[in-house]
Amino acid sequence: MEKREFKERVYGGIAQMTKALSNPHRLEIIELLAQGEKTVEVIAAEVRATVANASQHLQVLKQSRLVNTRKQGHYVYYRLSSPEVFQAWLALRTLSIRELPEVEKVVNDFRKEKNSLEGVSIEELIQKLQADEVIMLDVRPTEEYLLGHIPRAISVPPAEWEQQLLTLPSDKEIIAYCRGPFCVFADDAVALLKSKGYRATRLEAGFPDWKHQGLPVELN
Repeated sequence: MEKREFKERVYGGIAQMTKALSNPHRLEIIELLAQGEKTVEVIAAEVRATVANASQHLQVLKQSRLVNTRKQGHYVYYRLSSPEVFQAWLALRTLSIRELPEVEKVVNDFRKEKNSLEGVSIEELIQKLQADEVIMLDVRPTEEYLLGHIPRAISVPPAEWEQQLLTLPSDKEIIAYCRGPFCVFADDAVALLKSKGYRATRLEAGFPDWKHQGLPVELN
C-alpha cells in the first residue's frame, strides 16, 4: 500500500464517522443515549421526529459504529457503542461552547430567561454533598433515573414537579441536574423553585459527565 492510499483510506474512514455526527438530531440522540439505552419510539418522541425519521438517523449512527442494538421482544434498544462515543461528544460540546460565540450566547440567553444563569460545577457539588448542605434532584424522566443516577439524588421527573418540588424543605439549597448543559429540564425546575422562594441552582454538567469522571453511580 502506498503512502497516499494509506492516508486517504485512514482519513476517509474517520471522515465517514464524523459525517455521521454532522446533524443536530443525531447529536441530540448521542446525548440521549448517554443516559442509557432507548427504543426508537422513545427517541423519536424526545427529538420531535417521526419514528421513520429517527430510525434513519439511528441507522446512520449504527453504520458508523457509534451505536449498537439489542432486541427484546418486539422492541429494538439502542445504546452507545462505547464510552468513547460520549467522550467525543463531550469534546465537541466543550469546543463549541468555547469557540462559537453564537452557541454560548444561545445558552446564556436561555438561562437568563429561566433565571438559572449561575450553576455549580461537579467539584462544587461534591463539596456541598460532603458538607450536607444541599438537596440534590434528578429531574430527568424516571426511566433514565433508574438506569443510573448520582448517589443521594431524589428523582423528581417533569410530570411530578407540581406535586413534589414545592413540598421540599426550604432550609437547604437545592441543586437540580439533568442530561447535560443543553438539557432544559434543570433550568425549568430551577425557575419554578425560585419563583416559589427556594434557593435553587442547576448543576452545570449532567449525569453522563458525572459518570464519565468515574464518580459513584447508583442503580435503582
